[in-house]
Amino acid sequence: MTELRSSLRFRHRGETVQIDRFDPMMTVLDWLRLDRRLTGTKEGCGEGDCGACTVALGRVKGGRLVYEPVNACILLLGQIDGAELVTVEDLSAEGGLHPVQQALVKHHGSQCGFCTPGFVMSLFTLYQDGAARDGNRDAVLTRLAGNLCRCTGYRPIVDAGLEACAGAAADRFAAGSAATIAGLAALDDRADLLVGDEASFFAAPASLDSLCRLAAQHPDATLLGGATDVGLWITKQLRDLPKIIHTGRVAELKQLDLAPHGLTIGAAVTYAEAEGALSVLDPDIAIWAKRLGSAQVRATGTIGGNIANGSPIGDSPPLLIALGARLHLRHGEAVRDLPLEDFFQAYGRQDRAPGEVVTHVTVPRPPPDTHLRVFKLSKRIDQDISAVLCAMAIRLDGRRIASARVAFGGMAGIPKRVATVETALAGLAIDDGEANAIAAARLSEDLTPLGDHRASARYRLEASVGLIRKGLAEIATGSRLATRIAPLREGTHAA
Repeated sequence: MTELRSSLRFRHRGETVQIDRFDPMMTVLDWLRLDRRLTGTKEGCGEGDCGACTVALGRVKGGRLVYEPVNACILLLGQIDGAELVTVEDLSAEGGLHPVQQALVKHHGSQCGFCTPGFVMSLFTLYQDGAARDGNRDAVLTRLAGNLCRCTGYRPIVDAGLEACAGAAADRFAAGSAATIAGLAALDDRADLLVGDEASFFAAPASLDSLCRLAAQHPDATLLGGATDVGLWITKQLRDLPKIIHTGRVAELKQLDLAPHGLTIGAAVTYAEAEGALSVLDPDIAIWAKRLGSAQVRATGTIGGNIANGSPIGDSPPLLIALGARLHLRHGEAVRDLPLEDFFQAYGRQDRAPGEVVTHVTVPRPPPDTHLRVFKLSKRIDQDISAVLCAMAIRLDGRRIASARVAFGGMAGIPKRVATVETALAGLAIDDGEANAIAAARLSEDLTPLGDHRASARYRLEASVGLIRKGLAEIATGSRLATRIAPLREGTHAA
């Protein structure tokens, strides 16, 4: 029987914080501002978009201390169990400014200052991991994509990041990493966490057996992955979620296995953790991964959560469906699996019983004769929700299309394969642009696109047909067009 712990524990300012009672829905932001009166961390959007609330979480990964930026406004307090929490106040707790802060002052990177703490913390994590050493501008831009500023125009902030993060980390956090690792190891008791009572609790089981047992006992509980969606249920929809079961401490759900036959991704694996293994399957996936949310979202959002929530605008299901992924679930002791596309039934409805848990997804490795293309259309390149996401896996037999798997997200109530188009493409010559265009035009027989503030139904339909043709043209010529990362042109979407 696994040991049960009834208090939340994490590290902050070199001390272990232990909390025996808290509202299951309390966010890290509210705890900082309302309980600890640490008001440097700001609330801007309350939905994980603007980055003003960014803090850093330190965890031991692969034997080393890793700091990642997270959105405190939607991250629940219980999710930081076993981690080190670092806020903007902590960087200058011993007096002088941190190198990142000094660089922002030098380059005039702050005007009104409201967003500045978030920029500081994002750059702090970049400073620690060394990704921007030797002037890697792309690393700075990628890390800052989840932080919005209305005043400075970003140039001075980017300049500050380039200067501060150009060398190896030399602050007190880097110097004290060994002590921090030891402190975090002392918190890793592998015990099930449950704070609260039968009517209201935050639970974070440490094993799959414990998770499935608790979920079966409380089928009305909310299963929580990274909170990038569930957090908005609390902050924007004002839902009451008295019972929350977090999957992030379940060791079996954190497994990531890349084998010759394919990839197994545990449901609690984050986007950031899965990015490298997924990108091995095809270069287009690396482009897709970079445009999925922000560094903050990728650090906490999970593949399993993105699937289980069944959002029609989730970016991972269309890609995984095109790759032929299978979803694995468990209810109590009973396990089952199904093609991922069969999991989505209708808007807001998935093939998952109350208390049933998504455990992992298996992704076949595309054979050498299969070509993958992934396209995302949105109003801006970074940190935006898809108007259309198209993923296509085309298997060639010589110069003919032997088979096609084409899936779309953002078009309708669920992510969906387009069977009519797939059938029409089979047997065509990959070089026959006219025939391929006719096959792509049959998309309307598979999908009736919705129209909303992101794009009109007409735009979605015409753009999606164009994406299929574009993907086929790329495959025919062996090219990958840089225009795939372009945002929507102004005026091409409906109000």
